[in-house]
Amino acid sequence: MFVRLFLNRGLFCVAVKGFGKSKSSIVQSKTTREYRKFFGNMKYAKLSQTKDLMPTLGLGTWQASPDVIGSIVYKALDLGYRHIDTAFNYNNEEAIGMAIQKWIKDRKGSRRDLFITTKLPHVANRASDVKKFFELQLQRLQLDYVDLYLIHVPFAFHCDPKTLTPIVKNSGEYQLDHDTDHVKTWKAMEDCQRDGLIRNLGLSNFNETQIANIIKSATIKPQVLQVELHAYFQQIPLRQFCEEHDIVVTAYAPLGSPGAKDHFVNKYNYSPDKFPDLLGLPDVKKMAEKYKKTPAQVLLRFLVQQNVVVIPKSTSEKRIKENSDIYDFKLTLEDIQTLKNLDRGEDGRIFNFLFWKGVENHPEYPFKLPEVSLFGI
Repeated sequence: MFVRLFLNRGLFCVAVKGFGKSKSSIVQSKTTREYRKFFGNMKYAKLSQTKDLMPTLGLGTWQASPDVIGSIVYKALDLGYRHIDTAFNYNNEEAIGMAIQKWIKDRKGSRRDLFITTKLPHVANRASDVKKFFELQLQRLQLDYVDLYLIHVPFAFHCDPKTLTPIVKNSGEYQLDHDTDHVKTWKAMEDCQRDGLIRNLGLSNFNETQIANIIKSATIKPQVLQVELHAYFQQIPLRQFCEEHDIVVTAYAPLGSPGAKDHFVNKYNYSPDKFPDLLGLPDVKKMAEKYKKTPAQVLLRFLVQQNVVVIPKSTSEKRIKENSDIYDFKLTLEDIQTLKNLDRGEDGRIFNFLFWKGVENHPEYPFKLPEVSLFGI
């Protein structure tokens, strides 16, 4: 059986040893999985419509190149990870698919053990492109279905049909598709779910107004919202909105994405004026000593303890293993409040997508423009 600890309207539960078949045929395919290979006291987010269980810790794969990510995913699965997050834009779906298939063929586990997330790219953010791109992603991942499919960003670029990348003008500006219609795109994704190709639907990098617009017209409501979320940028109002609508929140960059600075220097030839060093904050380091944990474990525990799913990215086996060791301790209310006090609101945002030149001119650009521009993924 599963023992569910209902926290914040029943979104989270924790599995214990021993379980039987679900009485509900709707949830049986996901809730009767053998989670025994997971970390012993792993928590899961319960998705409100399908009742699927989403592991609250996943492996993020942004910036992980195809020649590296295959072995990393395989090692992560061996270590107990079952939640893998990728995207069309990451250019590593094919390598991830190969790693998953090798892990299954090596009899380490089955497809039913896994929770795989990928995303509709910015060059396909229109109803007419949803099925075409999604089927290509399934082919790359070598899967018959995905557990979660997200619209990656609320804006859209015109697509170069040869490269499947954004068209960039001579001026360096990206060619914006101003006819973006979230409701029509969402309806096309609903069709894919009805065809059995997608278990759950969600959004990424959308603001509250944009989410509400989809909810108002959707037959199948968004199950998950994936956004930047960390100690400096805690997104409290957006999280409250999601809780009211039974939307599970997933945090990307939960450690402040310490590797992003080098990435943007190398790829875009610039560095932001300021960049957060969350792992080096005195309060975080002090707590790490107190709990005999790493600063990363403290920051991840801070979010998971507040019912946020985290998908830290690493290509280090040591750090991947460390990042999973967050379920055997609990931060005190005083320590939680200390970390909450680090929130800088919009000033703490790292990823605002302005490295895509001209993106702020798209009618669906989701963020308030900062006084000092940083960048986005």
